[in-house]
Amino acid sequence: MAGIMDRIDSFTIPAACVESLPKQAVRCTACAHTCILQPGKRGICRMRYNRDGELRVPFGYVTALQPDPIEKKPFAHFLPGSTALTFGMLGCNFHCDFCQNWISSQMLKDVSASLPLEAIQPVSAQEIVDLALRRKAQVLVSSYNEPIISVEWAVEIFTRAKAAGLHTAIVSNGYATPESLAFLRPVLDGFKIDLKAFREESYRKLGGSLQPVLEMIRAAKEAGLWVEVVTLLVPDFNDDPFELREAADFLASVSLDIPWHLTAYYPAYLQFNAPPTTPTQLQAAAEIGQDAGMHYVYAGNRPGRVGSLEDTFCPKCKSLLIKRRGYNMLEYNLSAQGTCCHCGTSIAGIWTEDPDSISITGKINPLF
Repeated sequence: MAGIMDRIDSFTIPAACVESLPKQAVRCTACAHTCILQPGKRGICRMRYNRDGELRVPFGYVTALQPDPIEKKPFAHFLPGSTALTFGMLGCNFHCDFCQNWISSQMLKDVSASLPLEAIQPVSAQEIVDLALRRKAQVLVSSYNEPIISVEWAVEIFTRAKAAGLHTAIVSNGYATPESLAFLRPVLDGFKIDLKAFREESYRKLGGSLQPVLEMIRAAKEAGLWVEVVTLLVPDFNDDPFELREAADFLASVSLDIPWHLTAYYPAYLQFNAPPTTPTQLQAAAEIGQDAGMHYVYAGNRPGRVGSLEDTFCPKCKSLLIKRRGYNMLEYNLSAQGTCCHCGTSIAGIWTEDPDSISITGKINPLF
């Protein structure tokens, strides 16, 4: 563990999201834990630490860098059909026992989460942007681990990405602060937020709290970011119909146009007690969101088995706008202005100005 820690710490810079305190202590203001750190101490994420009174934060490396369909994030209303070059680092401010990316997210917390030293690859922000352009990606996305704990790195990359004409997004648990949101906002377009449950006790099990996530969903929407929300539906953890209705009512109170993705859980990491989420369970949960008045409710991770819940419909005339199976685009019926091709209703989202450029062959690009 010492070797990997030394290598991680070699790729750091002074923090931007930080407050200096007496006696060389610092308060990290990147995530909602707002850790107060004495010299030599690390935050809950284990990646941000106090070195002689200076908060050092991750910068200048990746452990994952690959092109994905934007639908994999998942985003349904953010340039559908586009390629997203996705980069990731190490660490997380939560410790979810069902994490799908636990080897990278739980590094320095769990001795089982180990990677070879060479997995930490030095790279510059400009090199990442250049790769996105070569691969004809339209979006640069920070994901795989928790982006908020490396917000300075994301801002460096996104600043260059915006200058190159690219869109930007983060895939986050939403446990952020007003300070980190303000830091990101000038160079950020999309914010995918996990709403992991709607009970405070559930969030405590994951290492966080519910209220900061709810506040961030509302704040991100009010800041003008494109927001989509994902709930991984874990049987006997967050699938109670009353809890789901409360979650749906909250999202509806923020905006009926927020896409809500209800995705299937598969046993992973430390959680093997609950069975995989069934298509029937996903459909029942989605119906709750629809009953709350939400315009765009989706079911994921069960391609071809959840009826029309992978598709996008016009909330006014109910015409099919986008037909999907998994990450495949089968139909696209939106104008260059992002309106329904049947009734002209404006559809919430970020849409391509060149609909003819979208592949609707139903085949995943061989690049993936």
